[in-house]
Amino acid sequence: MPLLDDKVVLVNGGSQGVGAATARAAAREGAVVAVSGRRPEPGEALVTELTAAGGEAMFVPADLADAAQVTSCVTRVVEAYGRIDCLVNSAGLTSRGTLLDTTPELFDQHIAINLRAPFFAMQAAVRDMVGRGAPGTVVNIITSSAHGGQPFLAPYVAAKAGLAGLTRNAAHAHRHDRVRINGLNIGWTATEGEDATQRAFHGAGDDWREQAAARLPMGRLGLPDEIADFVVFLLSDRSGVVTGSVIDWDQNVLGGLD
Repeated sequence: MPLLDDKVVLVNGGSQGVGAATARAAAREGAVVAVSGRRPEPGEALVTELTAAGGEAMFVPADLADAAQVTSCVTRVVEAYGRIDCLVNSAGLTSRGTLLDTTPELFDQHIAINLRAPFFAMQAAVRDMVGRGAPGTVVNIITSSAHGGQPFLAPYVAAKAGLAGLTRNAAHAHRHDRVRINGLNIGWTATEGEDATQRAFHGAGDDWREQAAARLPMGRLGLPDEIADFVVFLLSDRSGVVTGSVIDWDQNVLGGLD
């Protein structure tokens, strides 16, 4: 039986990168999939792809920096399908800033996308699950940089480290409701967004992936499809009773020294 047979899954930030890969993996495993995002073109294209493959899917246009629109994403899914079984918070803002040059505006942007949006998405989704007395699952895409990160990621790290703590807090609060909430601290991943970030902030050329891969232990960056498979596993009953775990999905070992 497919891992997510007949489950209703919302992937916030699901129109590209890890989110889109997760939407595809969830659909392959039998889920009804809703994806949200700011840009309708890639979102609608993904829905067309999923439905053409025999799945059921919808796109919910939303600016996740707006808490009301975050909540509306869940409301739209519940209105369309009668419930929400699984939530994935995969949207992420990775613009750069150090402790010394980050403006209040940049800091607030990171909090809005990387912390506030997952908070209110979980609030709305868990309310539906608890209100129905039904189990559910949530996976938050975090980052290995939540452990500390580079100096130029100060506001990003602040927000994502908050998301790691929130993941554990919400999992503890709702474990008796049979709502399982876990997170993934993902490492360096080859996505469209990372490509844009490397070019915009680090002057990277077309060969940046090859140069990065040469410095990594496994000789390559992580791939969205690999992360997506792990997310689907955590969303599914196959992952058992696991909740409150923030898993390091990375090829560098925290605390390891050469």
